[in-house]
Amino acid sequence: MKRILGIDPGLLHTGWAIIDVAGSNRTYVASGVILPPTKIPFPERLAFIFNNLTELIEKFQPNECGIEVIFVNKNAKTTLLLGQARASAITAVAVKNIPVFEYEPNKVKKALTSMGHADKEQIYKMLSILLPAAKPKTPDESDAIAIALTHANTSRYI
Repeated sequence: MKRILGIDPGLLHTGWAIIDVAGSNRTYVASGVILPPTKIPFPERLAFIFNNLTELIEKFQPNECGIEVIFVNKNAKTTLLLGQARASAITAVAVKNIPVFEYEPNKVKKALTSMGHADKEQIYKMLSILLPAAKPKTPDESDAIAIALTHANTSRYI
């Protein structure tokens, strides 16, 4: 059995999900969203993401991690800040010696819906079919579950 951590990195909301994979079986374990306080200094927000992911890793003991690749915004500053939040998440996983695999948003959408430009509602519907026990409450949580599933379905080819 393989346990996969899926991460949808963000400065305001970092979605996370844990699924188990055994052959062709995928089982939902847990998911949620890390919400760094917006009023604390930026470095402390990065530490908040790092520390919360570290706690989740220690609790759930994943073997592998899938994380979303960020897209470049029109605003370079926003892209840079998001990249730093993503780096904080990757570092939390990497220091535990867990392999990290990166997936572009369109690849995640295509892996779940066969369409690289599926919308959030289409992703949510596929998640409810593929992992009925998963009941994501936010788009970030839904995206993290989708990333974990994408890794589960493509990792055997990596």
